[in-house]
Amino acid sequence: MEPNLVLIICIVILFGLLLAGSPIFVALGTASILGIFLLGGLSAVYRLPSIIFSHLDNFILLSVPLFLLMGQVLFFSGIGADLYKSGNKWFSGVRGGLAMASTISCAVFGAMCGVSLAAAAAIGSFAIPEMKKMNYDPGFAAGTVAAAGALAMLIPPSLLFILYGAIADVSVGKLFIGGIVPGIILALMMCGYEWIAVKRNPLMAPMIKENVTWKDKFSSLKRLWPALILIFLVLGTIYLGVCTPTEAGAIGSMGAIFISVFIYRSLTWEKFRLIFNFTTRTTASIMLIFSCGVLFSVLLTMLRLPDKLSEFAIASGLPGWGIIIMLCCMLLILGMFVDGGTAVIVTTPIVLPTIISAGYDPLWWGVILILNLEMAVITPPVGLNLYAIKSIANDIAMKDIIRGSLPFVIVEMLCLALFIIFKDLALWLPRMMG
Repeated sequence: MEPNLVLIICIVILFGLLLAGSPIFVALGTASILGIFLLGGLSAVYRLPSIIFSHLDNFILLSVPLFLLMGQVLFFSGIGADLYKSGNKWFSGVRGGLAMASTISCAVFGAMCGVSLAAAAAIGSFAIPEMKKMNYDPGFAAGTVAAAGALAMLIPPSLLFILYGAIADVSVGKLFIGGIVPGIILALMMCGYEWIAVKRNPLMAPMIKENVTWKDKFSSLKRLWPALILIFLVLGTIYLGVCTPTEAGAIGSMGAIFISVFIYRSLTWEKFRLIFNFTTRTTASIMLIFSCGVLFSVLLTMLRLPDKLSEFAIASGLPGWGIIIMLCCMLLILGMFVDGGTAVIVTTPIVLPTIISAGYDPLWWGVILILNLEMAVITPPVGLNLYAIKSIANDIAMKDIIRGSLPFVIVEMLCLALFIIFKDLALWLPRMMG
């Protein structure tokens, strides 16, 4: 059958099933298998199980359940409360200090787990009530945590970096290290916006007068040593070349369990059941979508769509930065309707050849891709962090949560522009790994 007709049929089926409410893996898998059958017949379909297995038989993918497990253990541990209390003391006396403490706490929590929903829920469960008690604007309080929770997608260990690395054949360890500087800069830019916002409108965050001494501030750091050790166990071992990301995930999971059981004494058998249930279900969901993404990649290769897109981009005469902006706009729109993991799995096989042909580093594009998708979790209609915050703050209207989150989209766009213009900002640290 004519390839262009097959492409149209597959797109109609894919979006038709999604609009009908089918799970993403069902829509993606159905459209892909039908397209492969129409192009290559049954013989092409018969080869698909071995192709899927060859992609799933990847050591790096073992890190997915390990980091999910670590994130869930930390979520139930209570370490988030200590992070927030310490941040609160250090930002005491600063207008909007609770919002900044929430942002920094989410960043540090993200450096331990890599799951944005866990970071938003863990910090938001006590940060939002505390901000409301201090008469913060509810939308501002909720939007701050929703946006800051997304930092876990960028600050390593990040599940999206794992998926991108597995598909693009890029070192996940270097992707992790490459996300450190952008994550820190974005967190600081968020704090900068919060400071400016409350300066312009003091009613958003009334001044809180507390008598917090320097002794109190340094004393609050005593409870943070488990977090610092855990971050070093994961990121330090990867940077030093001692462990692969998968091995670091195993060490981090055991470290998180040790901290939760012997230091915080917060885990019960019922919590363990919930933790392993969530980890198993989420891992299965991710692997199903990943497998269907492999089928979609096979279909794209048979249609030569990545090559055609690359040829079109070169023939258009657009400069490299113009191509990058075009792709970023496409990702921004796509991110409004699908979650970050699906966007990585679907778009990487399509756009990566274009990125490479335009002369850009796939490692750098991985960072830019995740920066783009940071916006996806706080933009309606499918912004997952918005719903996570709504679930823990039922008394705040969804429209207020969205209103509070949208200014952070502009902050993230500015950060994205910074790393598009100054590419070496994201690459210098991974290059030091050798």
